[in-house]
Amino acid sequence: MTIGVMSTESLQEVGTRAKIWLIEIRPLFLLGSVGLALLGTSIAWWDGFFNLHHAVLAFIGLLLWHISVQVLNDYFDYRSGVDLKTQRMPFSGGSGILPAQLLKPESVFKFGLLTFALAVPIWIYFLIEKGVLLLPVLAVGAVCVLLYTPVLTRWKVAEISSSLSLGALPILMFYFVQTGDYATVAVVGAVASGILMFGIHLLNQFPDVEADKVGGKKTLPIVMGRRRASWLYLAGTVTFYAWVISWVALGTMPPAALVCLLTVPLALGAMIGALNYREGASFTPVLWAGAIAYFFTLVLLALGYILDSP
Repeated sequence: MTIGVMSTESLQEVGTRAKIWLIEIRPLFLLGSVGLALLGTSIAWWDGFFNLHHAVLAFIGLLLWHISVQVLNDYFDYRSGVDLKTQRMPFSGGSGILPAQLLKPESVFKFGLLTFALAVPIWIYFLIEKGVLLLPVLAVGAVCVLLYTPVLTRWKVAEISSSLSLGALPILMFYFVQTGDYATVAVVGAVASGILMFGIHLLNQFPDVEADKVGGKKTLPIVMGRRRASWLYLAGTVTFYAWVISWVALGTMPPAALVCLLTVPLALGAMIGALNYREGASFTPVLWAGAIAYFFTLVLLALGYILDSP
């Protein structure tokens, strides 16, 4: 009976710890990697290339690095005091795990490095299998993952870093692991993805301005002010849709890619919300609108390539 009770208690403790770590990695954010994998692989599919094994492996690698950058961000924001001042929302403000002292900072830091390291054998495999032209993409991505919070957010390039590491570069990478090369069609798709990520990352910084200042960050809403940053978000969103329409007209993107225009109403809601940002007012609906628009735009764009495939 005692053994049974101990076993039940142990299982409950394991379940609690697992839940804490799940919160720490913020799985909601990881949906972005799903969209990126789908889009990059779909572009290669449209171009006549598909290898399921390579697609799955590349997705695992991207997911591990995505977890790494988020966990390391939590660690460094806690160390700098940002997470002690931030207003936590679904898409901003960190996980809240370290301020609540549910995990040790050292454990979180080691876990962030571990998830980064676990992806390295995957990238080595692709370098051997597909060629060293993948190396520049991986090198820039690695820098963005490891140095994002402690360095890049203080150099006024936080949004650019995200637009590369979780926007443009993954599309090029997913295309390359399928084809062993880069092509105009992949670059066009990568730029579209980069613009999308730049915008959603910019929007997610709005509620964190005061807290980020404490940690010495220089995000665009801090450097430019929220008002100017909201106009930049609007310009970026309009640029994305104009980019897609233009390349469809030129024949580099498939006509079916225009299905991503279905997210315009959501994007419009996020743009209006950003322009009307008010201190103290709830910004959560705006963040949800922006995040949903971002994810489904990626998915619908990928669907356009799939629907138009030979």
